Amino acid sequence: MKHVIPHIVLAALLSVAGVAPAQAQAQTQTQAATPVKLRFAHTVPETDSQHLAALAFSKKVRQRTQGGVEIQVFANSQLGNDTTLVTGVRSGTIDIGATGNPFVTGLAPRLNVLDLPYQFEDGPSAYKVLDGAIGRSLLDELGAHRIKGLAFWEIGFRSLGNNKRPVNKAEDIRGLKIRTTPNPSHIKAFQLLGASPQPMPFAEVFGALESGAVDGQENPPTLMVSAKMYEVQKYVSMTRHAYTALVVLMNKAKFDALRPEYQKVLLEEAAAAATYQRKLNADNEAAAIATLRARGVQVNEHPDNASIRKVVREETRQLFVQKNGDAVLRAMDAQR
Repeated sequence: MKHVIPHIVLAALLSVAGVAPAQAQAQTQTQAATPVKLRFAHTVPETDSQHLAALAFSKKVRQRTQGGVEIQVFANSQLGNDTTLVTGVRSGTIDIGATGNPFVTGLAPRLNVLDLPYQFEDGPSAYKVLDGAIGRSLLDELGAHRIKGLAFWEIGFRSLGNNKRPVNKAEDIRGLKIRTTPNPSHIKAFQLLGASPQPMPFAEVFGALESGAVDGQENPPTLMVSAKMYEVQKYVSMTRHAYTALVVLMNKAKFDALRPEYQKVLLEEAAAAATYQRKLNADNEAAAIATLRARGVQVNEHPDNASIRKVVREETRQLFVQKNGDAVLRAMDAQR
């Protein structure tokens, strides 16, 4: 005897069978239409090249993902200083951040190799390392600390500003209280020069200069101008004593959770923004020096850098090798 399904039951079954795929498809479309929203934080003013690069990065990512990834940029330490930023990215309270390389070397000490005094002669020699296999291997060391390194942008070549006296040679640095990064090689270099290094986050530098807690600081002239340091320092010497990379880092769990095509876009556009930001810095350095002069700062474009290099270069390299071995340093030197 054949089993006969009542017409009303059959209709109900067909109805359910038709609705379920439709509901699943609607849910998929809704998920695809919901953008991934990310917060990008940095610690410098909105007039600086870092902020302009971050905005360009955000715009390109949104365009290439057709609105699938939206990045909101927070400038000028709105979400915290450099140390807080790194902690926030690791914990996931901040999605993406940009901070000077010295603020991540406590997690991955071999990155300190990039900050060694007089390690790079010029921008192209630095970019060759940062954008190549060595740079990627150093960024990947952050993975063990819940960070995905997206790219190296730049702070640039550091020069010395102070409000005490002109610096023409190594001896003139002796006795100055200089704000430095927390990087061991930066601290050691100024100790060797007879100065008193005072590590602190960038957000605190202007106030420290204004109050007299420090006599000087060391940053590129473009950053000195964007941070209005001409208001609290009288002298700048283009010592170019160290190059500092800007690490663009992302919470690793959030990066890994993205669709592969979105991951690819983030990496590619972070690299493209690096090229854009570096060009901004190169194009604007002469104008920044002119602005400092116009604001009453005495700028020495040609101090005796050889005298400074002689004091600091070899000892800081030896310090790095003692702590981290010489493999990465030898690989970098081989690219010269």
